Amino acid sequence: MAEPLSQMKLLLKPPPTIPSPVSPSQSQHKPMALSLGTVASSRIFASSSGARLSLRSSSSSPSLLSFSSSLKSLAFSPLSSHFSRHQRRSVINASSSGEFSTVASPKGAASDPEQLKSAREDIKELLKSKFCHPILVRLGWHDAGTYNKNIEEWPQRGGANGSLRFEVELKHAANAGLVNALELIQPIKDKYSGVTYADLFQLASATAIEEAGGPKIPMKYGRVDVSGPNECPEEGRLPDAGPPSPAGHLRDVFYRMGLNDKEIVALSGAHTLGRSRPERSGWGKPETKYTKDGPGAPGGQSWTVQWLKFDNSYFTDIKAKKDEDLLVLPTDAVLFEDPSFKVYAEKYAEDQETFFKDYAEAHAELSNLGAKFDPPEGIVLDDASKQTAPEKFVAAKYSTGKRELSDSMKQKIRAEYEALGGSPDKPLPTNYFLNIMIIIGVLALLTSLLGN
Repeated sequence: MAEPLSQMKLLLKPPPTIPSPVSPSQSQHKPMALSLGTVASSRIFASSSGARLSLRSSSSSPSLLSFSSSLKSLAFSPLSSHFSRHQRRSVINASSSGEFSTVASPKGAASDPEQLKSAREDIKELLKSKFCHPILVRLGWHDAGTYNKNIEEWPQRGGANGSLRFEVELKHAANAGLVNALELIQPIKDKYSGVTYADLFQLASATAIEEAGGPKIPMKYGRVDVSGPNECPEEGRLPDAGPPSPAGHLRDVFYRMGLNDKEIVALSGAHTLGRSRPERSGWGKPETKYTKDGPGAPGGQSWTVQWLKFDNSYFTDIKAKKDEDLLVLPTDAVLFEDPSFKVYAEKYAEDQETFFKDYAEAHAELSNLGAKFDPPEGIVLDDASKQTAPEKFVAAKYSTGKRELSDSMKQKIRAEYEALGGSPDKPLPTNYFLNIMIIIGVLALLTSLLGN
């Protein structure tokens, strides 16, 4: 668990123009909280011209993370509020001295595939040392979870576009504590400037699931970042933990994203990781026998006993209702109360393999919501050349009739059979000429034998 940055703050050093502070509205919601970080505050000052950020020590002030956006009159319209692959993209990088500057990333794809792979390895090392799996999952979810399928324009529709890096969105009640996740992965972003924030958030989330023992997520990358805090979604798009009607609330939020009941229940299963901290969400105990000693910063109340292991225990524990030290929110309990949700919750409690399969699909879909990809088809990191090569056909291996064909060989034979015009319900066409020649040959042979 990373300790919060103390006595540090980011200050904007603008050119001789008057900056205007951004004052986000505050929400009174009690949101779902899944994190290991601590709450910190931040400030944004935006200028219409260039801006420079510096990092300096402040012994008299608490932990402050101030983000600044440098907007150089970039012509962003509702329908084209991102840079195309033929334009330059503006990203913020930090030097080792703490000075931030606005630089342009290379033309081409939104993120560099090789840097994405390297960033993934660095994230794995971060997870090993900080035990920050839950808060990184939450970071990716909350960036993507603002998507509204009823809004067509990007980035107004929300979704996985990196907007959560701006303080105006970090201050949303549902995002309490996520500033700590940003602090954890900012050094990785600084190291790999060719990776967008939108991609880094989703890469960190998927990697955290996999490293915690969860399923392999079929991810793709190439998400384009929004350019400034003015493109952040309004507050209120993320789910609350204790709404008056939990089932209705979950459907309102997730249906707006285009997700269904199965995906709602599968994604809820990610609460198998992490803890809820009452100082952030208003839910949970200050500590339990499962959280008082960490790992990471102690405290909070977890949904499961092994809250850094991804499995189906979230469903089994809710169903059992035997341990008062385990958290069950109204939005958790409803999964076994609502008739439609219950079908999937019962299935996942009994069958972890099915849960893993459905979760992986739902997580991948969530991570793509609202994203604008460059290239449009996205970037897949898994190397196809490492996949198992098809089995070569060796007739002698199957000549005795006692050896069972492998699935790959069956598929190969089936493909060749269908290529000749055959199918399971259609035999190969009859070659009448060949049949006639065979008959003539048989008759000639019989005639010769009878003649002798």
